[in-house]
Amino acid sequence: MKKIVMLHGINHNMFGKRDPAQYGTVTLAEIDAKLQALGKELGVDVESYQTNSEGDMCERIHQAYSENAAAVLINAGAWTHYSYGIRDALAILTVPIVEIHMSNIHAREEFRHKSVFAEIVKGQICGFGVESYLLGLRAALSAM
Repeated sequence: MKKIVMLHGINHNMFGKRDPAQYGTVTLAEIDAKLQALGKELGVDVESYQTNSEGDMCERIHQAYSENAAAVLINAGAWTHYSYGIRDALAILTVPIVEIHMSNIHAREEFRHKSVFAEIVKGQICGFGVESYLLGLRAALSAM
C-alpha cells in the first residue's frame, strides 16, 4: 500500500483550542482520523506527523524521502511564510507535495499571503477548513 505523509506544523497540536473563529473546533486527532479514513477508502496509508520544532520537521521530510513516500501533504502553519529550511528539505522530494491550509491565507494578514513553498509544491489548497485536508489528499493521489 502506498504511503502518503501528512506533515502538520507549528501550533497545530492546539487545533480545537486555538482561534476557533479561524480554525473551528476540530482537533488534530479528528483531522488525522478523517484523513486516515479517506486514505483507507482510496487505498493508501496516511501517516501523520506534527511538531513544533523546525529541525524535527526537516528530519521528518528527509525520512519521507528515505521511505519512498508516494506523496507529501503539508500544512506548515506560520512556517509557510518564512521557513527556507523546510522549503529546502521539501525540495529534496521527487513526489507530489500538496500545501494545505484550513483558512484562506490570501484573505488574511498580508504576511500570510506569501508561501515560500509555492514554487516547489504541486499545488495549494486553502480556505475550506478540514475539507482542505481531504481535498489535498485527493489532489496528491491524482498527481501521482
